[in-house]
Amino acid sequence: MDKTYMTPFTRALLTSVFTGIVATVLCLIYNIAYRDSSGFALSDFINVSSLIFAVNLIFLLIGVVYSGFLRLSKLGEILFIALLLVLTVIFSFLAGGVHRSDVPVLNTEFHHLLLPMIVAMGLLAALGIPFLYRNKAFQDAVI
Repeated sequence: MDKTYMTPFTRALLTSVFTGIVATVLCLIYNIAYRDSSGFALSDFINVSSLIFAVNLIFLLIGVVYSGFLRLSKLGEILFIALLLVLTVIFSFLAGGVHRSDVPVLNTEFHHLLLPMIVAMGLLAALGIPFLYRNKAFQDAVI
């Protein structure tokens, strides 16, 4: 790609999209492995299609937010990391209260499916995006 068109916004966006693709693949692998090992069959909310579209859209929005934090101040990156880690903890806590089914076993299995995905996406967003954004080798090879 022609580096003359590369701005901090496009770098942040492309980095978050790449990180989102990695998160999507990890979530898909976990989804398949968990469903195979547990026999959990409910797939109305978490399925291949929803993971592919939702995770990538979430990371696209996170990239826009990350770019905004970078413009905010020199501490923008630290604030972004702190915010994403706090949101990861909050969403992880809220995931435990999701009522998916009237059958308690299915609720527990759904929580076991949802929680690791939230944690993985949160950590990749909070730590992966800033790391890759600052990584010169990543910029040269991928972006």
